[in-house]
Amino acid sequence: MPRLNNFVNAVTFKRRSILMLAFAIAATSAVFSSVQTVSAAKDPTWKSLFDGKTLKNWTSTNFGGEGDVAVKDGVIVMQQGSDMTGITWTGEDLPKMNYEVVVRAQRIEGNDFFCGLTFEINEDPCSLIIGGWGGGVVGISSLDGLDAANNETARYESFESGEWYTIRLRVSELGLMAWIDEKQVVSVATKGKKISIRGEVEPSRPFGISCFATTAGLKEIKVRPLSAEEAKAPLTPAEDNRTPLPKKKKK
Repeated sequence: MPRLNNFVNAVTFKRRSILMLAFAIAATSAVFSSVQTVSAAKDPTWKSLFDGKTLKNWTSTNFGGEGDVAVKDGVIVMQQGSDMTGITWTGEDLPKMNYEVVVRAQRIEGNDFFCGLTFEINEDPCSLIIGGWGGGVVGISSLDGLDAANNETARYESFESGEWYTIRLRVSELGLMAWIDEKQVVSVATKGKKISIRGEVEPSRPFGISCFATTAGLKEIKVRPLSAEEAKAPLTPAEDNRTPLPKKKKK
């Protein structure tokens, strides 16, 4: 009889141990899941606007004299027009405030802007120009009626044909910031300023990308809302205009 009791006690202890272990694992999983949920809430996810295969939710922009637009080998190719070619978003509404956009773009041929990113600041249209006015001007069009070559954001950068550049734009209540690769090239407060676009890019509204007298490629287009912390963060200054963009590594 003592031996039987010892056996029963051992089995009972083993069962209790297994149950306690299972409970601990379940509790740990619940905590980990909760942490992941909180983390995801603080880190808004990107929404891709290009599927890498088709022009779904995009249309060739009706500038008049535009070149052909097609997807080739995962790249949207905008052929040189007379003078502008571009694509305009036709999908669901995109953010108008407190958001960030990333575009990967390259100048394939030509000598003018290969990325004219038109976007909205609340109800006002605006454009970020990359490589305009003969190939190197970067800036915002337009602020207080002055375009990218003539307002406080104007700067000159050197771009190599055939190279991919990652262009990132941030829109917040405080103003605009933009980067090319890791270099910040725009930092401007917009409060009290008149925001507008040049008339020729009007067909790009509400969101579009265009090129001028140039054949350009687009490889990635995505957007995300800013987190609450990012939306309130102060503007950081753009880097010195004399600092060149980093040289691309040879492949």
